[in-house]
Amino acid sequence: MTEAAIHPAVQAWQTAEGDLLIGGVPLARLAQRVGQTPFFAYDRARISARVGELRRRLPDTLDLHFAVKANPMAALVCFLAPLVDGFDVASAGELAKALDAGMPARHIGFAGPGKTDRELRQAIAAGILVEAESAGEVTRIKSIAEDLGTAPRIALRINPDFHLKGSGMRMGGGPQQFGIDAEDVPDLIAAARAAGVVIEGFHIFAGSQNLSAETIAEVQAKTLDLALRLADRLAAPLRYLNLGGGFGIPYFPNDKPLDLAPIGDNLAEVVAKLATAQPEARAVLELGRYIVGEAGLYVTRVIDRKMSRGEVFLVTDGGLHHHLAASGNFGQVIRRNFPVAIDGRMNEAAQEKASVVGCLCTPLDLLADKASLPRAEIGDLVVIFQSGAYGLTASPTAFLGHPPPAEVLV
Repeated sequence: MTEAAIHPAVQAWQTAEGDLLIGGVPLARLAQRVGQTPFFAYDRARISARVGELRRRLPDTLDLHFAVKANPMAALVCFLAPLVDGFDVASAGELAKALDAGMPARHIGFAGPGKTDRELRQAIAAGILVEAESAGEVTRIKSIAEDLGTAPRIALRINPDFHLKGSGMRMGGGPQQFGIDAEDVPDLIAAARAAGVVIEGFHIFAGSQNLSAETIAEVQAKTLDLALRLADRLAAPLRYLNLGGGFGIPYFPNDKPLDLAPIGDNLAEVVAKLATAQPEARAVLELGRYIVGEAGLYVTRVIDRKMSRGEVFLVTDGGLHHHLAASGNFGQVIRRNFPVAIDGRMNEAAQEKASVVGCLCTPLDLLADKASLPRAEIGDLVVIFQSGAYGLTASPTAFLGHPPPAEVLV
């Protein structure tokens, strides 16, 4: 068995005679249909199943939003639009995709530091909820809205005085470029009230990529407490509370999948308390990676097989310019391999240690380091799993001038 075959996330993929199936289609045939390698492929059925699992585990009174930044492929965003309750975007480009997908403006939130006046104008004109990250941004929103002759929809993104322990990327707690420090929010609310600005609610996102249900539940409870304390300062009832997300997926052999059951139980208590204290408030759970991450594959072809001082290198036509995260250069402190396999040999035992390297002229271009694999030959397809989120658009595609990969929703 390969390293990938013993990984729980990979075992869930269908195979037939050693061939990987995605959307019921053998991967080699899909490669012919796509017409090129490398490419990313995303499985509709797996995405639908993940959303269905979330719906079963989470309270009905909680809105499920998709964070478009996790994967902004237009076809995928359109596919998700009827499955989720809203979208969260982080740029005007993502906003355009969200609106084009048919998501109503009232169900879209726009977060992120450094929003330009042009982006704010587009967002305000569209009627979406702008999640302000600073006092200066609130001032700019008010000015632009007055120029447009409309009332803006504003929430405040808050940098809490706690963080999500064990998260892959910390988004709150301590000094941050994200949000307004919690201790500064009361004064900002007072200034907004004096200026006639209505604040609809709060966005509190402490961290991402966490696999501990206990830790996530603890942070969600703290998030509610903080939001309710600050809501007492608002001039109007609290209408919106984005609890963030942070749900992780298992990338590495020792990672255990997140247990949704205790999170769902805790969220039921959280939304019940919110409904009692602030009956007009709607709670939002913002997930990206957790919805699409395990539904995606990166597929690249071996173009050379070489030995160097006793070590095997499989040189492929892909690389970190397409999939920076798999190379270990997107948030990993200690580099570890994503699950990897050789298509057509999924049922074969590992025969060697091989490093899968890309076509770029840099030693950073390492997709798998000394992975246990069946023997691969020139022309074989190498598959990198857990590639549905933060893949193509989180990568330096222009680096060294190689062509971009294709993307397909199957």
